[in-house]
Amino acid sequence: MDAVSRARDWIAQDPDPVTRDELQEIVDGAVAGDEAAAAELEARFAGRLQFGTAGLRGALGAGPLRMNRVLVGQAAAGFARFLRDRAPEGRTPVVVVGYDGRRNSDVFARDSAELFQGAGLEAILLPRLLPTPVLAFAVRFLGADAGVMVTASHNPPDDNGYKVYLGGDDQGAQIVAPADAEIAKRIREVADATPLGDLPRSGEYRIADESVLDAYVEATAAVAPAPSGAEGMRWTFTAMHGVGWETMRRVLERAGYPLPSLVTEQIEPDGAFPTVSFPNPEEPGAMDLSFRTAEESDAEFVIANDPDADRVAVAVPSHGGWRRLTGNEIGLLLGRRAARAAEGAPGASLACSLVSSPGLGAVAERYGLDWHETLTGFKWISRAPGMVFGFEEALGYLVNPETVRDKDGISAAVAVLGLAAEARERGATLVDLLDEMAEEIGHYASTQVSVRVDDVSRIATVMARLRADPPTAFAGHQVARCDDLLRASEGAPGGDVLRFRLSDGSRIIFRPSGTEPKLKVYLDVRGSSAEDAASVLAQLEGAVRQLLDETS
Repeated sequence: MDAVSRARDWIAQDPDPVTRDELQEIVDGAVAGDEAAAAELEARFAGRLQFGTAGLRGALGAGPLRMNRVLVGQAAAGFARFLRDRAPEGRTPVVVVGYDGRRNSDVFARDSAELFQGAGLEAILLPRLLPTPVLAFAVRFLGADAGVMVTASHNPPDDNGYKVYLGGDDQGAQIVAPADAEIAKRIREVADATPLGDLPRSGEYRIADESVLDAYVEATAAVAPAPSGAEGMRWTFTAMHGVGWETMRRVLERAGYPLPSLVTEQIEPDGAFPTVSFPNPEEPGAMDLSFRTAEESDAEFVIANDPDADRVAVAVPSHGGWRRLTGNEIGLLLGRRAARAAEGAPGASLACSLVSSPGLGAVAERYGLDWHETLTGFKWISRAPGMVFGFEEALGYLVNPETVRDKDGISAAVAVLGLAAEARERGATLVDLLDEMAEEIGHYASTQVSVRVDDVSRIATVMARLRADPPTAFAGHQVARCDDLLRASEGAPGGDVLRFRLSDGSRIIFRPSGTEPKLKVYLDVRGSSAEDAASVLAQLEGAVRQLLDETS
């Protein structure tokens, strides 16, 4: 079947007039001989968004390679089949659905709830747009078999996504293999055999009551009730046009922290993200309004959530401006906090992704805890045995694993507030805590080099060249070992990762992003002093940038 015929079949089952009209215009152009329209049509129908361990994520638009009501409906129906197939005989699977403030998130969530209910499941829709951690919490709190969160987290404004969690033995964690492939198979079966309009629907799904959010607020406030040092503490907060503030405010009031000065331009949910080109606190310029607000209110520090509030960023005053703490710095501070609380507990562990700072291993050793390195993503981190704290350098932190089995930017923010307030009691700051930790475990420094591409095949080309002809040194620092993690080993799952361990103990890791068209390179060093670590890091970063210029 040619692209025009496939497109007409797609239009016939699309309930959304916006994407129907969008695709019809492209079809009309292709039929009339417009080469650009014909190429666009071929590109739209060259495949379909693949369902994997990150669920679905992509740009909004018409066709199987975009996020839209047809694709989401097929995903919901396929996931329903998967849940029915794995449910014990006589049990009706329960699935809870949440959504954030992005364009069409509410529509995709309601479609999913109707299709789940129509397929014979018990569907529960969260009462309004809420953070991703609340959905992850709700899966366990409601005893659900699964959860779906409609969000693209910190992706560009035109994106949306579909994140899946499993209850039961998975304890509300994100899906991992082989469940992802099994779900994808059932989605494909639906897409190949049944038009969307023929799938059974029901509006009899349940709306969750406020007890879910009340319980989340109570549990999250208990992470770090405000100590006396919190009195009068001045800080600034931004929700980055996301859904975090309503829930964050309730947690702050319950825990006893002073409310922050708000970045008012970014505090209400807005799927257009009008003040940022990329709603990710890590991106240059994304926190500029936060810094301006902090200056005006004489804040001691800044805290930012990403749009679905599963990540947290922190910034502190520095040399007349503002310094964003790295994801690793925040992770090590929170890891040390957790290690101190768990010191001596049999089997307790700290966990982080393999691209996050190895300093967490030094923290674990210092306090007598186990340490686990996992593949990237909280689907792996959350499954580490005995974990009391887990993190990844991309601003993701799990500080309360008995409550939420995923990264949670609200509970992590409360933990940071607790650290800041306790330091404040003795006249110290978050920067002082970093210095104190360095005295305990050594001076770790890290950075990341990211290359964003228009054609993702370029990333595969670079990775192939690095495998075919691996570097033997970076800026004069010899490579002691190269680990290719493409294949699974020792029972651990594999990943498209190259890790270079250098003779001085530094490491450099190359990995394609799992959610964006980026090649990411992670650099970590441990020095005899902060200056020494920074110097080596700068040398290695320069060498990596030169290598990428030569190979891409």
